[in-house]
Amino acid sequence: MEARYVRGKQGLQWILSGFYFFRQAPLHWILLCFTYLLIGTTLGLIPYLGSLVGILTVPVFVAGIMAGCRQLDLTGKLELEYLFYGFKKHTVPLITIGGIYLIGDVLITGFFMLRGGDAAIDMWLHGKRFDETELAGVMNNILSAALFSLLLSIPLLMAIWFAPMLVIFEKMPPLIAIRKSFFACLKNLFAFQIYFIILFILAMLSAMLYGLGFIIWFPIAFTSAYVSYKDIFHYEQDESTGSDQNKDENKEKISQGENDESQ
Repeated sequence: MEARYVRGKQGLQWILSGFYFFRQAPLHWILLCFTYLLIGTTLGLIPYLGSLVGILTVPVFVAGIMAGCRQLDLTGKLELEYLFYGFKKHTVPLITIGGIYLIGDVLITGFFMLRGGDAAIDMWLHGKRFDETELAGVMNNILSAALFSLLLSIPLLMAIWFAPMLVIFEKMPPLIAIRKSFFACLKNLFAFQIYFIILFILAMLSAMLYGLGFIIWFPIAFTSAYVSYKDIFHYEQDESTGSDQNKDENKEKISQGENDESQ
């Protein structure tokens, strides 16, 4: 399976199509995303272990949400139980992806601290004060560390973006899924730039509405990710969406996968 190149305008189309997915089952999407955020918040309250488990299980939950997107795409129905789909099937490969992401996140955090981020921690958490002669240099180091850390985070995000979907839909090993995800994003870098710029603008607008806009923003972020996967990896299927035979075959694949889980 090879990723195709798409034009930059597809970044906008992914979000518009994601909104269409949201409109199909708005209440279900809100409940599903709220449940996921509640689980993540609860894990974050557990010192050390909670954050570790939270990062490791991100691909597992994302895979479940993507499975829900496919179910909605094929049948027009969305069920909350799909949030936990990744815990029933392909759990080990998905947690492996989470582990690789965790290692990358730790390395980037360590780089941030070495480049001057420790001063930011001292200022924000411990209230440490610097005199005027030191402050300019400290702020310059913090800004430089934040910028380089952001640049390092982009390749990590590219490697993880499609990986859960390639594992659950294409049954790829985690390392191959990560490699294909990275090169698929690299191949369509301009489209993803447009996509993330629009998502960022929408996030700012959501925050201006006393945060209420995130009720819609989070579901669209997930559904548009699924649309980007279909557009880049399953474009042949998209071109024949009018064929009932293809849809029936896909439904059979899902039902067969669910039967395999129950065995």
